[in-house]
Amino acid sequence: MTRDGQAIADVGRNRPGWRPEKLKEQREAHGLTLEGAGERLREVAGAAGLAAPAANFQTLWQHEQGEVYPGPHYRRAYCLLYRATEPELGFRSPLPGEATRLTFTASSELHNGTQVLAVERALHQLTPATEEVDGLGVQQQILDAWKRRHTGGDPNRPTLLMVGGYAGSGKSEFARFLSQLTGWPVLDKDPITRPLVERLLVEMGSDPNDRHTDVYREKVRPLEYQCLLETAYANVDCAISTVLSAPFVAEATDERWMRRLINRCEARGVTVAVVWMLCDLDTMHEYIGFRSAARDSWKLQNWDAYAAGLDLDLRPVVPHLVVDNRLGAAISLTDQVRQVLGTVFQ
Repeated sequence: MTRDGQAIADVGRNRPGWRPEKLKEQREAHGLTLEGAGERLREVAGAAGLAAPAANFQTLWQHEQGEVYPGPHYRRAYCLLYRATEPELGFRSPLPGEATRLTFTASSELHNGTQVLAVERALHQLTPATEEVDGLGVQQQILDAWKRRHTGGDPNRPTLLMVGGYAGSGKSEFARFLSQLTGWPVLDKDPITRPLVERLLVEMGSDPNDRHTDVYREKVRPLEYQCLLETAYANVDCAISTVLSAPFVAEATDERWMRRLINRCEARGVTVAVVWMLCDLDTMHEYIGFRSAARDSWKLQNWDAYAAGLDLDLRPVVPHLVVDNRLGAAISLTDQVRQVLGTVFQ
């Protein structure tokens, strides 16, 4: 087993509530052989735009026997295949208050009651972290945009929706989910700035994948965020609602930085909403390892040192909403919503 695979297995053995026998129960209840389940896993993953797992029968047998804990791509595919949550499939214990049984049924009808219920349930992940933030208002804006995107017209002011949090917390996935609901464009810092960042680091005599030294933090990182914000302002100046995805660890905790952003948007009639992704160290480590990005090499090789520098209690200094993605709970729910909207099975 590879080192990454061993790490996932080690996490699984320590995962509270892991009951591998439930996978076999689900497979047999659906009348699938191991080979058949593997084929279906690849199909649903591909249809959902996920990294398709190899899903050979030996691996699925190891999952069912508890020899190997399924990685994030397998768990998401299993949940889509069996239309179930991670707790239902025995991957972990549920979070407090987490919905563990979903009875959604995919439908071709536009905006039927089941679809609206699914979206509303997912949007309840956006919970106010401070009293000042209008959580219901932000949820309603997103819901209205989803309902109206094909009929034209939106009664709300344009919104700049910032999705922040540490690496591996689920920012990009949740930002894409909101974009799929609303039709708002996503500006993700990494794909927007990576080519320039890597070339700049090389020109400065550093490693193109450096994300931890003073050279990056002091010379390059500020320019990354300047590029992201200038791109966002181009949309804001045109009153286009936009979703931003970036850590915003330093920015969202800097009252002056946030005030400048909010003031500029307010001057153009644009509302700023801040969403903070909550996550645990094990899940972040798993996500970072799974995406296998070169820029994460230092984090993975020096995980203890990197993790020691994280403040899991860190929150934005302005009114904001939170998404509890500990144990991947929120991202699993967004997968279920994509399924009920017909974006998985069509």
